[in-house]
Amino acid sequence: MNSKAITTELILGGQKSGKSRRAELLARDWLAQSPAHAAVLVATGQPWDDEMRQRIARHQRDRAERVPGLATLEEPRDLAAALRDHSSASTLVVVDCLTLWLTNWTLPVGAEDMGAPEREALARGWAAQCQAFLTALQQARGPIVLVGNEIGLGVIPLGREVRAFVDALGALNQQVAQVCPRVTLMAAGLPLTLKDSPP
Repeated sequence: MNSKAITTELILGGQKSGKSRRAELLARDWLAQSPAHAAVLVATGQPWDDEMRQRIARHQRDRAERVPGLATLEEPRDLAAALRDHSSASTLVVVDCLTLWLTNWTLPVGAEDMGAPEREALARGWAAQCQAFLTALQQARGPIVLVGNEIGLGVIPLGREVRAFVDALGALNQQVAQVCPRVTLMAAGLPLTLKDSPP
């Protein structure tokens, strides 16, 4: 991995770009630096169907082999609380991933059956949670590694809800990138540094 000091970092990329693997390698390096170090992965994915359940189980097995010291916490919605509860000077927190977190808030199962009042309440809840998360990220006592998708490089998607989601994810990525001292774009397993602010 990189010899640079581990700091708060946003890792973006497409599907199977190597972004989760980079986050795991950062966690492995963090754990190797000191016996006093701990690392926790905050997983935002939810087992909506059989394929997702199998995918989550495979990720869990692979992580356990690659980074056995990495603890896992499942938190699909309240990332602000997860950061507040687990961030410390000796603990690296990995969040995987911001895209599923946004999905859980803006496109939850059953959203298509919601009326206007429920949708408005959901939007208000997301706005409040997003702001609380950004505040918790800025106040984190230790390094945070955030994984997210870059999905705005393709064709304009069909459907109002999907276009709104792509817009919301782009806005979220920009907000998080402003807060993080390091931002990395992954492509074909290779990291491209977009931002590396001095400590």
